[in-house]
Amino acid sequence: MVRTTQGEERAQATLTRQVEKTRQAWQQQLWHLGAQRFACEPDARAALAQLLKKRPAWFTVQTRVVSHPKHSRPGRPRQDATPDRAEWQIQATLTVNEAAVTRAVQRNASFLVATNVLDAEQLSDQELIQTYKEQGSVERGFAFRKDPLFLASSVFVKKPERIVALSLVMVLCLLVYRLAEHRLREQLAATGQTVPTQLKQPTDRPTMRWMFQCFEGISLVGFQPSNGPPQRDIAGLEPLHKQVIRLLGPCCEKLYKVDA
Repeated sequence: MVRTTQGEERAQATLTRQVEKTRQAWQQQLWHLGAQRFACEPDARAALAQLLKKRPAWFTVQTRVVSHPKHSRPGRPRQDATPDRAEWQIQATLTVNEAAVTRAVQRNASFLVATNVLDAEQLSDQELIQTYKEQGSVERGFAFRKDPLFLASSVFVKKPERIVALSLVMVLCLLVYRLAEHRLREQLAATGQTVPTQLKQPTDRPTMRWMFQCFEGISLVGFQPSNGPPQRDIAGLEPLHKQVIRLLGPCCEKLYKVDA
């Protein structure tokens, strides 16, 4: 069972808003119930019990049933007149049970992490939590495979062995994608550099998808000099492109013909 301070703070803020919104709704329901008159006490208590079935655990409701004598004859009754009947009214007071709210916050902020590595020296609690949280990047990677920009849907294969082969190629592409992203972020952090985000804000944790978009428009141009063999060059490189290429290492510098 894992519970973090940040998780508790988020759960506390969320539940506080929920409690306040629900409290206002319940105050209104109890007001409407208190405005009713019942012919007998059992009817009043039955209506109260029906409403309290939906009461959240973090609310405490103090109630009492009040009798109001009624006379059937019109006009003002004499002081010694005996009431013909009685009407029953529910009076309720709603309070927030802070202990129940605290328990709910802790429950909402908790989650289970299971592992078959039981040796704390091999995998500490903190490492276990960190490994669990890093699964999100893996999930986002597989979501990226389904993105239209990946163009996987444009490839149609029918035979099982070709489906397996395509899946292998896609996983290898995802591996290269993640390794390139890790390398870029690592070098940005090590050198203290940043690159602009889509909103032109500096960041040292860009996604490779955004970097791919930044590299759109770069072309490999082939040309024939008047005297000499055919040559090829890279056109469209901007300072941001050269910065990213240098951070990714000598192999990328060689491919893009960027001086170190």
